[in-house]
Amino acid sequence: MMKTRLLPVLLLNLAGLGLFLSWYLPVNHGFWFPLDSGIFHFFNQKLAESRPFLWLVAITNNRAFDVCSLLAMGYLMLTFWRNESAAGRRRILMIGLVMLLTAVVLNQLAQALIPVKRSSPTLFFPDIYRVSELLHISTKDASKDSFPGDHGMMLLIFTAFMWRYFGHKTFALALIIFMVFSFPRVMIGAHWFSDIAVGSLSVALIGLPWCLMTPLSERLITFFDRYLPRVIQQS
Repeated sequence: MMKTRLLPVLLLNLAGLGLFLSWYLPVNHGFWFPLDSGIFHFFNQKLAESRPFLWLVAITNNRAFDVCSLLAMGYLMLTFWRNESAAGRRRILMIGLVMLLTAVVLNQLAQALIPVKRSSPTLFFPDIYRVSELLHISTKDASKDSFPGDHGMMLLIFTAFMWRYFGHKTFALALIIFMVFSFPRVMIGAHWFSDIAVGSLSVALIGLPWCLMTPLSERLITFFDRYLPRVIQQS
């Protein structure tokens, strides 16, 4: 079982806090606002200039496409699950359960403790293009409370768990999944870039080390493995 690595945990916490304060303390969020604004307007203008890009952004932000992110995460874990014994397969299921529990807890804590409520850039800026209005289809192109990015946070948590339990190569693949499925929210304007780069990442840097760099996650895996019924026996 992993021992508590207190110094790295505290350093990562400090990095997360510093990242958040670099956005929270300055007037109008300091250098983050022009960066956010520039990224949003770049992609927003592309929506009017390119019909294929407009459809790409619309499809990748449809609620049905979110299922693809779950399938991608599930498939990555399945590649390990298929080669394991019954005990190993059950352990992977417990890892997935702890990952989901961690995501729910961190998301709820972030929503409760972070003193920020801001709307997405599509609701902040006047005279902009919205995909739902250009194509008249259902897609997520706005949010009344976009900080921190919960979609990006979940993908970051998945990425960290892949690093902790499945190694660096799997971490690299998980990082690609994170980029592919989180950045479309920024491209469509449902999130600011800093919702993910500051909000999601700072929560991950503060919360995840206490789970993954201490015995906590292993203890939770052991607990669930011991007390949850063995409904499915793998051959």
